[in-house]
Amino acid sequence: MRETYERLLSSVCLPRFFQLDRSAPQPEIADVRESAYQSVKNCPALKKLHPGQTVAVTAGSRDVHGMRLILEGALRALKEANSHPFIVPAMGSHGGATAEGQLRVLAHYGITPETMGVPIHSCMDTVQIGRTESGQAVHVDRIASEADFILPIGRIKAHTDFRGNAESGILKMLVIGLGKQYGASLCHKIGFPRMGESIWSFGKVILENARVLMGLGIIENANHGTALIEAIPAEKILEREPQLLQYSKTLMPKIPFSPLDVLLVSEMGKDISGAGMDPNVTGRSCTTGENWPFAEKIGVFDITDVSDGNAAGIGNADAITRRLYEKLDTAPMYINSITCRDTMGVRIPTIMETEELATKYLLYCCIRRDALPAPRIVWIRNTADMQTIYVSEALLAQAGEISEYRTDARLLNIHADASGRLILEE
Repeated sequence: MRETYERLLSSVCLPRFFQLDRSAPQPEIADVRESAYQSVKNCPALKKLHPGQTVAVTAGSRDVHGMRLILEGALRALKEANSHPFIVPAMGSHGGATAEGQLRVLAHYGITPETMGVPIHSCMDTVQIGRTESGQAVHVDRIASEADFILPIGRIKAHTDFRGNAESGILKMLVIGLGKQYGASLCHKIGFPRMGESIWSFGKVILENARVLMGLGIIENANHGTALIEAIPAEKILEREPQLLQYSKTLMPKIPFSPLDVLLVSEMGKDISGAGMDPNVTGRSCTTGENWPFAEKIGVFDITDVSDGNAAGIGNADAITRRLYEKLDTAPMYINSITCRDTMGVRIPTIMETEELATKYLLYCCIRRDALPAPRIVWIRNTADMQTIYVSEALLAQAGEISEYRTDARLLNIHADASGRLILEE
């Protein structure tokens, strides 16, 4: 059918593009290993730890900048306190909801017993440690619950599909990450509209009943670098995490144009965002709807290798390439769907054979305005890496008014190689 699609879309001409580079200064920690070490070492909660006690330190499935180094710093501080730390995967149902699969996810990031110098204990068993005020059962990882203390490490940021006092971060790592598939499913059962309340109420039960030593919060800047690392005593997490969440939102990357005809995303992935591509950046969520920046159509070209075919969140796109489609593994996608009780995020968009055809298809299908004469397009690598973005010629005049980015206004021609991949060049 490729020839038919090419014929039907032959009237669509792709525009020239120009490059934008973020110029706004960003807060950034130069040595994240040392920062994590100092944060844990100087946290007052460390005094609770006695020699010989065990500490379960969490490691998640997201591509947190410098995560391996951050873990190394935290583990060093714990070892110097003469404790026996070990790592537990904290990623809900990711990794195909198997203990082995979650170990593979960590190995993708170079987090193994050999590289970290501590054991990694992975299981999907949970134990109930209490109930919320509304009677909901609260579960955590069995192995973590058996440790003398738990130290959750979480990147604090806006969640993709809900709002609350705490969204993605330390509490979510305790509730969803350590909840494993079963515990995460119990929390999601109430639904995304009330997910903020659930994370808070479930997290409160865990803090009251589990032996949480401290939480290590990470905030990233708009360039996917580390802006802040802070160790928070367990009794201060409910107070401090909402404050850090608000700070993190001021640093989030944003597409500086709206409305758009088409947003192109070179790659999505579970390491990038729980939704594959962060709706806080794209402006579209299957659960919360559309917001700024508004793009009528969204196209995605590929998926990261670390995702192992898990494209949960792909339902937020309008078109994908054949290359991406052939990498999909519906098993982990549907496991995510079952855990989150979300059917829309795993729906498969229109499949086009190439990047070129996908882009032409999206432009042709725009109906809110005639996009063909002067299309308004933004092309990003992924929603976590927006230091450099590419923007169609129709947005050049507007680009000069944006202080966060700089451009030399050189126009780049776009063409497809023999495989249909899009290439920009002078």
